[in-house]
Amino acid sequence: MRLLKILPETPKFDFIGRRVIALAFTAVIILGSFATLATRGLNFGIDFAGGILIEVKTPGPADLGAMRATLSGLGLGEVALQTFGAPSDVLIRVQRQPGDEKAQLSALQAVKQALGQTVEYRRTELVGPKVGDELVRDGVMAVLFSIVAIAAYVWFRFEWQFGVGALVATFHDVIATFGLFSITGMEFNLTVVAAILTIAGYSINDTVVEYDRVRENLRKYKVMPLFDLLNQSVNETLSRTILTGGTTLLALMSLYFLGGEVLSGFSLAMIFGVLIGTYSSVYVAMPVLYYFDLRRDGGGTERDEPAEERTAG
Repeated sequence: MRLLKILPETPKFDFIGRRVIALAFTAVIILGSFATLATRGLNFGIDFAGGILIEVKTPGPADLGAMRATLSGLGLGEVALQTFGAPSDVLIRVQRQPGDEKAQLSALQAVKQALGQTVEYRRTELVGPKVGDELVRDGVMAVLFSIVAIAAYVWFRFEWQFGVGALVATFHDVIATFGLFSITGMEFNLTVVAAILTIAGYSINDTVVEYDRVRENLRKYKVMPLFDLLNQSVNETLSRTILTGGTTLLALMSLYFLGGEVLSGFSLAMIFGVLIGTYSSVYVAMPVLYYFDLRRDGGGTERDEPAEERTAG
């Protein structure tokens, strides 16, 4: 058990004292994410943009250069090839062809003829623009509904001030993840949407644990200034936050390096989400509470500064 004791019994880090810097950094992340989404957008995968997806297995290690040269000469537009899992597993993406479904089937047949019978076709998908548009809409609605539901849950479990803090923190995590994929240009597909929904759940779990401690301390310490009470609540849950985030990251790093290309987007989004979610639970969700008058048993409380700041004033 001593190996798990990575922090002092009662750490006394001044998290709330750095609230202005943290909130400014948070504003930069949110505004920067909106800016890059507006200028660069997202690199939608076949799920959203439409097109042809083919998964094949070659007899030996795939020669991507030769396969790419063969398929690029078909005049089908953008063709992307990548290995995943074993060196013989290849994922081929072909952009959507002008025309109806017959044009897509014709392009698919041309790819199969070019590759010949030496490869094994494991999966073939045709995604039309209508389906892609529907998936985009459904994905956006799923993310929005999850954020609203999370805020409502925290609101009813605690008070409306806590619901606002949870809403801001969760929104921060979601928009930051969108911004990451926009800046890097990584493919944005349905697995990334699933990762974003998981990130929202992970973030709110961290936030609720800290909010529970705040509520306990509000009942326990009747006269402690809110500044000191919030700092103490974060410090009391800090060991749990670090251990939970650390063990989760170990699993996600294994998934990222060993899970292959198919899971790389999901695992990278989750790794980023755990880091940004831990940050937002401490430096977004908690400082937001500082600017509200939280009720204690027996009445309200004023937003007091710590003792040293009052003395200095």
